[in-house]
Amino acid sequence: MSGTVVVVGSANVDLVVDVPRHPAGGETILGGDLRRTPGGKGANQAVAAARAGGATTTFVGALGRDESGELLLASLDGAGVRTDTVERVDAPTGTALITVSPDGENAIVVAPGANSRVRVGAAQARRIAAADVVLAQLEIPLSTVTAAARERREGALFVLNAAPSRDLPEALWEQVDVLVVNEHEAGDLAGSGVEAGAPEALAAALLERVPAVVVTLGAVGSLVARRGLEPVRVPAAEVAVVDTTGAGDTYCGVLAAALARSGIAGLAAAARLAGAAGALAVTRPGAQDAVPDAADVVALAEHLLVEKN
Repeated sequence: MSGTVVVVGSANVDLVVDVPRHPAGGETILGGDLRRTPGGKGANQAVAAARAGGATTTFVGALGRDESGELLLASLDGAGVRTDTVERVDAPTGTALITVSPDGENAIVVAPGANSRVRVGAAQARRIAAADVVLAQLEIPLSTVTAAARERREGALFVLNAAPSRDLPEALWEQVDVLVVNEHEAGDLAGSGVEAGAPEALAAALLERVPAVVVTLGAVGSLVARRGLEPVRVPAAEVAVVDTTGAGDTYCGVLAAALARSGIAGLAAAARLAGAAGALAVTRPGAQDAVPDAADVVALAEHLLVEKN
């Protein structure tokens, strides 16, 4: 397994507590013990691209000069991610406050901290220009995401995981080769007039803006759509859900790693690998701690393909 991926994005320390249910507005409930683990959409995706996807991976981000920054660097380094383009800045490392209910569903509030200062300088631009795939999300400034996309070489893919949901400027829309969104994010970007709960309709609307779309559908799987081709449904594996935190990030990291090897022609196959990785991730607690090994991802994906045939 090979291919080169650069992930440009956020890094957070996750403060996680299990709760009997998510609180309503103004309500206080008692939860379990507090867990402190490495997370952040960008860092999670970088760990997934390297560990679960088998790609040579660089992370471009920003961390504070604090203990939380050291925790995140250790996690990235331990997964084999190159971190020499990570900058240490005079701001607290990003923090995510996460509650997890018994069914594994989570609710998250992020304090961006150093993530607001992620930038594409000369060193970051050189690494991006050498990548097969550049992957970004929306927990960092949109101007940084756009700048990263513009630095990719001809023939390289820019994959945007448009999460958390935000309005995208035209300059960013023009750069996207593959858009990855869940149903909620797809609905926000597609706008009014598109039938809710109809992934094919959402994908068709988004294909007017970008060449390819992947709509993740949770336990149902995903929908892969490209201009001029029939959309493809990719089923999900049935697993016992423990914690969904970071599962979507695992999906995106493995998708990017697979695309770095196959190019856009292999999008449906990449989505199958990504789906297997995401399924394995929800069977374990945490975000980066739950990212599976590449061999386990390939084995599950092959098993699912045999079952389908």
